[in-house]
Amino acid sequence: MVVLDTPDPRALAEFYAQLLGWRLDPGDTSDDWVSVRGEGGTALGFQRAPGMPRPTWPEGGVHQQLHLDLDVDDYDEPEARALALGATVLDAGRDHLGFRVYADPSGHPFCLCRQAPDGDGAQPAG
Repeated sequence: MVVLDTPDPRALAEFYAQLLGWRLDPGDTSDDWVSVRGEGGTALGFQRAPGMPRPTWPEGGVHQQLHLDLDVDDYDEPEARALALGATVLDAGRDHLGFRVYADPSGHPFCLCRQAPDGDGAQPAG
């Protein structure tokens, strides 16, 4: 399981659950820990980290620490959903092919990676 630190675990878990079409784990009743699960059992955890500095990547200062790459068939619907849920654009992909970079509501970068036509994953960047 990948675990992301955040000042608000429940809000960030709800963001990723809606973005990915996953569900909140009903057994997580604490305000300090929430997880979401996909159909195949894949999970993401969210742990309270009071005072966690928001990543400032790519500007520097506070490093991104990690990022998630999410494979998509196209950008339109996933990008619109991410932005409606509170994501912000960090890099719209004008200088490269195959991915666009966003920040989730806690500031963690994540990428929408367009799958290659043969289904072998994201197209290489530039």
